[in-house]
Amino acid sequence: MKQIFCVSFFLFVLSLSPLVQAQQSSSITLEDIWLKGAYQPDYLYGLNWMQDSKYYTAMSYNEDTEKVDLIQYYTQTGDPVKTLLKGSDLVLTDGNVVEIEDYQMSSNESLILIGASIEPIYRRSSIGQYYLYNLSSQKMSAISTDKILNPAFSPDNSKIAYVKDNDLYYYDIKTSTEVRVSHDGKKNFIINGAADWVYEEEFEFTKAFFWSPDSKFLAYYRFDETEVKEYSMQLWGALYPVDYKFKYPKAGEKNAVVQIKVYNLQKKNTVNMDLGSETDQYIPRLMWTQSSDILSVQRMNRLQNHLEILHYDVKTGKGKLVYEEKNNTYIEIRDDLTYLKNGTQFIISSEKSGFRHFYKVNIADRALKPLTKGNFECTDLVGVDEELGLLYFLSNESSVMEQQLYSISLDGKQKKQLTVRKGFHEVEISADKKFYIDYFSTIGSPYEISVHALPAGTNIKQLVDNADLTDKLNELRLSQTEFVKIETTGKTTLNGYIIKPKNFDSKKKYPVLVTVYGGPGHQSVLNQWGGANYLWYQMLAENGIVVVGVDNRGTGGRGEKFKKVTYGNLGKYEVEDVIETAKYLGKLDYVDKSRIGIFGWSFGGYLSSLAITVGAEVYKLAIAVAPVTSWRFYDTIYTERFLGLPENNQSGYDDNSPISHASKLQGKYLLIHGTADDNVHLQNSMEMQRALIQANKQFDVFYYPDKNHGIYGGVTRYHLYKKMTEYLLNNL
Repeated sequence: MKQIFCVSFFLFVLSLSPLVQAQQSSSITLEDIWLKGAYQPDYLYGLNWMQDSKYYTAMSYNEDTEKVDLIQYYTQTGDPVKTLLKGSDLVLTDGNVVEIEDYQMSSNESLILIGASIEPIYRRSSIGQYYLYNLSSQKMSAISTDKILNPAFSPDNSKIAYVKDNDLYYYDIKTSTEVRVSHDGKKNFIINGAADWVYEEEFEFTKAFFWSPDSKFLAYYRFDETEVKEYSMQLWGALYPVDYKFKYPKAGEKNAVVQIKVYNLQKKNTVNMDLGSETDQYIPRLMWTQSSDILSVQRMNRLQNHLEILHYDVKTGKGKLVYEEKNNTYIEIRDDLTYLKNGTQFIISSEKSGFRHFYKVNIADRALKPLTKGNFECTDLVGVDEELGLLYFLSNESSVMEQQLYSISLDGKQKKQLTVRKGFHEVEISADKKFYIDYFSTIGSPYEISVHALPAGTNIKQLVDNADLTDKLNELRLSQTEFVKIETTGKTTLNGYIIKPKNFDSKKKYPVLVTVYGGPGHQSVLNQWGGANYLWYQMLAENGIVVVGVDNRGTGGRGEKFKKVTYGNLGKYEVEDVIETAKYLGKLDYVDKSRIGIFGWSFGGYLSSLAITVGAEVYKLAIAVAPVTSWRFYDTIYTERFLGLPENNQSGYDDNSPISHASKLQGKYLLIHGTADDNVHLQNSMEMQRALIQANKQFDVFYYPDKNHGIYGGVTRYHLYKKMTEYLLNNL
């Protein structure tokens, strides 16, 4: 009997899938990562500074009521002061309880706008039901019977503006009345006060209206999408699939025509800002200056290499040029334009020196004074304290893989580093610039959140330490992540990291998975908490796969020359570097060069698809999730920024398309896409599949019904990573 049992058990083990065997030998499991959230760090959700920066507010889950409460905290200790709003008290007249999903407070902090039943539209946009809660009367009322977009208080707290059915409205709080500002909104034709798809995705905003400082004007975008072509997606969850159509301008095609309008609430009239005779252009940013009479408009040509800032008289619609910048390649739009209270100067960042730095501009004569300088990148403007004459900013001066907080005087002197721990610091500053909250992490340790006093940056209190998660990770004895320099034959040094198996044996030969994103300006090789994907890489390493990350040419953090070398030829240098990475790894004693694979998502999926075709001699496996396979299928703003117009650069669009190289496929290729991807359309994978079939190539493909570019929801992420893990263990 004993012998029979042993043989039976042996046969049972042989019958197990590699994934089951892997999970039995792993301390990390896919279930823990993607289903149980076992390694999810604690965080401060819904944090907002109060007007008196001694306090901040945040959302907190109440285990007793199983509702979200809104709590006021004391900044110096992180201790709760009082409960501003109990989620269990938000009961409607019909007995239903409003579940708090989002909130914002009026500037006088007497009113709270509560968002509930929020539904995502695209990456940044959503609609929801919004309620106004009065803290003194403790009464709540809906500001609209319909779901609305982007509600925002006026600075004087008397009104709330929002978008509904493609038109701009505002709600008068005193009279409880709704006022319609625009009247021509129509789905897939005219949008007032909200961004169209391509502005939302590539210029990264969705709220397209702005209150003047005195609350007397509403400036807003009007998008005329009439001539923009529609893209149609089928949604499969019905007896007859539904066609979802939306306006999506592909490279070289027509964009929406944009107008900037200013509505006068007292006179109830609208003035158009004169943007010039050219309509084939972009208005990537709009903001008020310190004056309610002057509107600041950023205007950019379609090739995105000529930026102008104009100041408009809102009563006449006439503009005046106050800043101009040109570039041989492209200019990136950032959210750091800051007008000083003196009304005569503003601060802006530019790459004109070859690295992104801050400049102070005199409006009268357009003279520029550099505030920061050097061979490093300023990554974000945190805030300006005009009383102390200080600019607070983040940069990677200490290391291209780190981010630290600095201060510098407004005359460009006395620069000080305020954060000291090696790693990645993300900062949220109070309105009065007296405090900041530091979200600090390293690649192997989750967020530590602490509050600091300015201007010295003195550490006052740790708010979140994630000690329990850190202990749990320490118990796992994760592999150390090694940051490395990868030398290419072209004498380019690439930044990378390597995660080796836990019980690494330098005499053994290991398979390798290269993970890459590689898109313009993006960085993956950072000393920053890597979240769920990082833990997945650790799980793969536990099962004998060496995981390698790399930042190819074209990525960010290393200045304009390194980033913009890919201009006009997207994919060429990036895939060269990815191939060079595999060759470099293949020469290491512990790497089995016959078993090198690559994984990427979106732009990374594009590079993975190129690597398994153009780089077939070094890559034996590729997983491409939601890849672009032809830049002709992608949107105008992103694609033309890096490639120009298709009619002027046909080779740049086609030479490095994976579709053009389908016949070179030799190894294992897994192509994955969500069928409701509004960003990188399913068309990309379908056309790649068509080319592979025509080339008589065998490959693997998997589609996620009605899932967008993120491929998530329910158990979807778990299913996806289980599939990819099995593919790697079976084939690599």
